[in-house]
Amino acid sequence: MAQHQTTTLIATFAVYLGICLLLGFIAWRRTTNLKDFILGGRSLGPWVTALSAQATDMSGWLLLGLPGFAYLAGYEASWLVGGLIVGTWLNWRFVAQPLRERTEALGDALTLPAYFERAFDDTRGLLRPLTAFFILVFFILYASSQFVAAGRLFESLFGLPYAWAVFWGSIVMLAYTFLGGFLAVSWSDVLQGSLMFFALVVVALMGLHIVGGLDGMHATMNAFNAELLNPFTTASGEALGWIGIASSLAWGLGYCGQPHILARFMAIRDPAQMKIARRVAMGWQVTVLVAAMIVGFTALGALPVRLEGAEAEKAFLHMSAQFFPPWIAGICLAGVLAAIMSTASAQLLLSSAAFAEDFYRGLLRKQAGPSELLWVGRLGVLGVAVIAFFVALDPTSTVLSRVGDAWAGFGATFGPAIVLSLYWKRMTRAGAYAGILVGGITVVAWMMLAERGGIFALYAMVPGFFASLAAIVGVSWGSAPPEPGRARTGAG
Repeated sequence: MAQHQTTTLIATFAVYLGICLLLGFIAWRRTTNLKDFILGGRSLGPWVTALSAQATDMSGWLLLGLPGFAYLAGYEASWLVGGLIVGTWLNWRFVAQPLRERTEALGDALTLPAYFERAFDDTRGLLRPLTAFFILVFFILYASSQFVAAGRLFESLFGLPYAWAVFWGSIVMLAYTFLGGFLAVSWSDVLQGSLMFFALVVVALMGLHIVGGLDGMHATMNAFNAELLNPFTTASGEALGWIGIASSLAWGLGYCGQPHILARFMAIRDPAQMKIARRVAMGWQVTVLVAAMIVGFTALGALPVRLEGAEAEKAFLHMSAQFFPPWIAGICLAGVLAAIMSTASAQLLLSSAAFAEDFYRGLLRKQAGPSELLWVGRLGVLGVAVIAFFVALDPTSTVLSRVGDAWAGFGATFGPAIVLSLYWKRMTRAGAYAGILVGGITVVAWMMLAERGGIFALYAMVPGFFASLAAIVGVSWGSAPPEPGRARTGAG
């Protein structure tokens, strides 16, 4: 990349990062306690809630992992995209408003561990740290995927060694999360969600222009490999079968268990505005997912070199840098950083909440005051970030694989417990214990066995989610029913 292009890109990045830091400073002045730091005082409007939830959801995976997958796999990627769209709608329609209303009703529960503890009257105090433990484990893995994405970005643009690229890519994200907490993250998510939308649509349209529209795109894909046009086969021509299709669709199952998305539902100011937020979110989601696939498809014909393996995740980066003037490329590439920062900051924030609210106050200092908990939460951000940084240092990691593992972990561990706690009054405390344990352990064990192939090639979300569901139902029916006067979360 020429010197003047690099200078323009750096200048564009500097303006964007400066805005993020300014938002962090403003939010710092409005953040006085842990409730402000974790949920922004439940003060978000519908547009901020929608854009924050979706920007947090998609992460660097949207601009790196998904275009790379579409580039290599063709229309096989449509199963994954379809599962995500359906899962997003179901989550907004059936989980968002009930969860917002019940967490406030249950003593203003700020975190998922606090919600489970109060919903099931866990006087022994074991459910809360168990939930917090799985949150920390999977968020470290999830946050490391964003550090990998940041490393790919800075490595590609500025020629930095991978470790240094990961390091510098995390600094500003840490700064504004540490300073402003939830408000800084949510406000910046509006900017970041808008940037991601603009970047993907612009690059997708440019790609279509270069290859000659949709007909040219399909002709290019056919010339490279006709199997790319068949959604029922892999790029090598093998039938996907039920394992391949179910594994892709199952990504949609994970939405109801993602703490960083559920936190946005919990933070909206007025639950009655959730319908507006859902419409905004779905319009954003469908547009960016389709655009990301088009970027991958058109990169086959637009780029002069063939990308293999993990390099395919740089398709969006190459398209932006090669076909736009430096300042437009800078905005598009800032969209990648926006996607990374929006998700990683939310994950760091939720991890710090689990540490401060559920471990520190829950187990060590029940009398801890608001200011003390606020600073414990901020130190938790730093601690989780350091661990995630070292996990991300493996340069062979791909963004898609790391996100997939963490997504399955959260979806299977918490998804069934969240849904049944909202809609099934017969669910018991013992059932909640069993579902969380069985879901988390099944996903970890399945991932360890995945290299054996066969049935273990099935995405870990599927066995984990349904094992958790079966454990909750079975143990709840086999244990004493909830006491009539106990606080419940039943929405029906």
